[in-house]
Amino acid sequence: MASRGMFAFQGPEWYSQVDEEVLEPELAIVDPHHHLWRLPDSEYLLADLWADTGSGHRVEQTVFVECGASYSSSGPKHLRPVGETEFVARVAAESADGPGARIAGIVAHADLRLGDQLSEVLDAHAEAGRGLFRGIRHAGSHTEHPEMLFLPGRAPANLFSDPSFRKGVRLLGALGYTYESWHYHYQLGEFTDLARSVPETTIILDHFGTPLGVGPYESQREDIFAAWKADVAELARCPNVIAKLGGLAMPDNGFGWHLADRPPTSDEIVEAHQDYFLHTIDCFGPDRCMFESNFPVDRLSVSYRVLFNAFKKMVANFNDGERSAMFSGTAARTYRL
Repeated sequence: MASRGMFAFQGPEWYSQVDEEVLEPELAIVDPHHHLWRLPDSEYLLADLWADTGSGHRVEQTVFVECGASYSSSGPKHLRPVGETEFVARVAAESADGPGARIAGIVAHADLRLGDQLSEVLDAHAEAGRGLFRGIRHAGSHTEHPEMLFLPGRAPANLFSDPSFRKGVRLLGALGYTYESWHYHYQLGEFTDLARSVPETTIILDHFGTPLGVGPYESQREDIFAAWKADVAELARCPNVIAKLGGLAMPDNGFGWHLADRPPTSDEIVEAHQDYFLHTIDCFGPDRCMFESNFPVDRLSVSYRVLFNAFKKMVANFNDGERSAMFSGTAARTYRL
C-alpha cells in the first residue's frame, strides 16, 4: 500500500488482482462527483482523474465537488474557499484542451449562514469559475462518534434547521444554483425538513446519506438499513431533491474493502450495495438519480473500471432511456452542462 497521507491508496498490483472487461463501453457517462486536491502529503490531479475516467468507460464530462483543498491562505476568511474554485477552473481549462474527460462544472463551498456577505462569496465563485460554477456544498455532516470515523464530519448539530442557513439555501435557488450536502444516515429526517422548507432550490443528496457501518454502527446494519429505507422514501416525496448514486465504498460505510487482500469484483459490489441503489431509484425515479464515482475517496476500496461495471450491472434491467438518464442525462440537466 502506497501511503499518501491519510489517503493510503493501494498500489497498482493490488487493483490489478481484479481486471474486468469493461461492460458497455459505448454508454456515455457524466460523472457528477469527484474531487481534486494538492496537499502536502497527498494529491489527486488531472492526470490521476484521467487515468481513472479513461480506464475503459466512456466518461465524457465530470463535475468537481468541493473538498476543502486549495483555499486561499490570506484575505477575508469568508472568501478563502474561492481559492479552490480558482484552482479547479485552471485544471478544467486544461481538461478542455486534452484527450480525457472534461471538467464541465464546479460545486464550491460557502458558509451559507453568512447573511449579507453570502452574495459576495457567490459572485466571487462565479467569477473565479470561468462559467463553470454551478452550486454550493455546505456539508451538514455532524459526527456523533468522530473517533470511530475515517472522515469525521465537522458540522454543528442542527445546521439544517438554522434559520440563517435556510436563508442561504433559499438564496441559492433564487440565483439558479444548486445546494447539496454530505451527511449521515441519522440526519436524513433533518435534511428532508430542509428540502421541504426551500422548495424553490434544487437539493442534491450525496452518497445516499452515508449509512454508517463502523464503530457502534457495525452491529446495527439491518436496523440502520430499515430506517434508512423509510427516510429515503420520505425524502423522495420532495420534488426538488435529486439523488446521487454512489459513495458507498468509503471506509466509514463499513464494508472493509480498503483493508482486504484484494479489491472487490463488480459482482461483490452489486451483492453488497444493490439494495441501496435499487431502493433509491425506485423512490426517486431514474430522472432524479445520477451515478457518481466519489473518486478518489472510493478509490480507497475499488478501481473506477470495476465500480462502473457494478453500476451498469445493477441497472441492467432498466430500459435505454432510464439508464441514459442515470449515467448522464440527470447530471447534465441538474448541473446545466
